Amino acid sequence: IGNKSFACYFPEDLGKGIVMEMVYIPEGKFLMGSPETEEGRQEYEGPQHQVTVPAFLAGKYPITQAQWQAVIGNNPSDFKGEKRPVEQVNWYEAVEFCQILSEKTGKNYRLLSEAEWEYACRAGTSTSFYFGNKIPEESVNYSYVTRELIEDPPYGETTDVGIFPPNAFGLYDMHGNVTEWCSDLWHYDYQWAPHDGSSWEHDESSWETDVSESRELRGGSWSSEAKYCRAACRDSYPADKSDNCIGFRVAAGLQLPAALPSPSIRP
Repeated sequence: IGNKSFACYFPEDLGKGIVMEMVYIPEGKFLMGSPETEEGRQEYEGPQHQVTVPAFLAGKYPITQAQWQAVIGNNPSDFKGEKRPVEQVNWYEAVEFCQILSEKTGKNYRLLSEAEWEYACRAGTSTSFYFGNKIPEESVNYSYVTRELIEDPPYGETTDVGIFPPNAFGLYDMHGNVTEWCSDLWHYDYQWAPHDGSSWEHDESSWETDVSESRELRGGSWSSEAKYCRAACRDSYPADKSDNCIGFRVAAGLQLPAALPSPSIRP
């Protein structure tokens, strides 16, 4: 799939001129995780396994500060800017945002599962990033220390969403800017992981008896080295903690066509 495919966006009016755009993500199968030969790979990115992901809607961008303020009424972010992603939000607060947004709109908003996130990020690719195995210059907001051109000025903070190229599904900021909360509990590897795209909570049939209360993080951030921004890279953080490099995006199940607003279709 090339980055020039067309995306289908569904707008959600949050009031006061604030709109949240959702992107249609088609059903599909993909190989989750990374091969042992991938540069920067961590052992908890395996074993690779095929996952079938049902169609769903995903946020075009991470939730912005303007969107957060429209729903919650405050702005906890360190790096202020209406079009910047909200940060300094812990996992429970991200879940609460989804719950309040669901009540406000009558739709079922939630966090992406880890499998949904990786599937949506890859958008049909199998490389380290959705644009290849290396980060092209000025394509991602990540830590400058590992760039080949070290004289490039670092961003050193978040940037407005949507200023870097999208993937083939039409999603922006899947690599870098803020790392994103997913719904899943942290598991050390993919043994016993579900194959249906669902969120992975504690599995009584697994060998694990003490699953961490930390939750999954995906995508890397403005402070991450390139290897931590890869599509397969996994990270975790205590669910009750926040940081200025952590944000989130939302997902929703598909509604009946009559319940959906009219989409806009564009490159």
